Amino acid sequence: MNTRRVIIIFATFAFIVSATALWDAAGDERDGDSATNVVATSGAEAGSDAAEPKKRKGGLFGKILKAPFKAVGKVFGRGGDDGRLARMTEKDAERFESAGVVRVEDRDHARADLRDEGGAARDYLDRGRTHLEAGRLNEAVAELSRAASLDPKLSQAHSLLAVAYERKGLRDRAEDSYRRAIGADERDPQALNNLGYSLYLSGNYRAAVDRLKRAARLAPADSRILNNLALAQTRLGKYDDAYRSFARAGGEFSGHANVAALLIRAGREEKAVEHLEAARRLQPGSQNVLRQLAELYEHTGRREKAEEARLALAASDARMALAAAEER
Repeated sequence: MNTRRVIIIFATFAFIVSATALWDAAGDERDGDSATNVVATSGAEAGSDAAEPKKRKGGLFGKILKAPFKAVGKVFGRGGDDGRLARMTEKDAERFESAGVVRVEDRDHARADLRDEGGAARDYLDRGRTHLEAGRLNEAVAELSRAASLDPKLSQAHSLLAVAYERKGLRDRAEDSYRRAIGADERDPQALNNLGYSLYLSGNYRAAVDRLKRAARLAPADSRILNNLALAQTRLGKYDDAYRSFARAGGEFSGHANVAALLIRAGREEKAVEHLEAARRLQPGSQNVLRQLAELYEHTGRREKAEEARLALAASDARMALAAAEER
């Protein structure tokens, strides 16, 4: 095989990989689970009860450049969960000191100069949560481990410690802490929520639905739990159940809009149209709904409806521009 043919084959492969990766570059602007990110754009809360730190976003051009390499990593089985490199292993963690506190380090997170500020278990819990939400995982592990050792029945300490371990890539330690959290208080809805969302991220959707349903029964008004339940239900193809969970969390309009977005990602455009039309009946002037309907009508060959949706969108834009001008 001559050099020119090798170059052509490689260039073709690179083009195909780039094309398949463009959805990630243009659609998934944030790290993490893509479905969670989709519903988060509507303002819906999902995930564990400890917010993840915000990360700097690169431009779309940079994402497009990186997309082929990310896709190649998936093709050739790059290590880590969800295509991410695992920073540490259990063997690595065993090297670090532990005296009631397990200290986790890696080359990206140097040993923290931790000073014990003292206090009760809940003081350590509060400081641990603050560190966790700020992305200071070593410090979070130290504080939360201390909280759990001072009060083994404090399920929130075990649960958040599990979240910290999971974000470090230490899944076995995370699972152990989740079990301790449920053992400490099997009726703690946040512990069940965090475990359920962890199961969802690992692909164990049926077990995730089971834990999240239990959490929802204990905290029926918690929108984060309900949104997580809906995400797990969509992975099982139970979109009607997912709609009901989303609607309980944020209302009927939000329920239809979120399910439609996930159906679009799954390639089920006809079903997505049904939910978008239902959302439009609830909020006729919603620009996002009208824009999506126009695109989907066009894709599915309903050009008259697509044109009507575009006209309605233009009218909505005009009304908003007029209202903005009157406010000045």
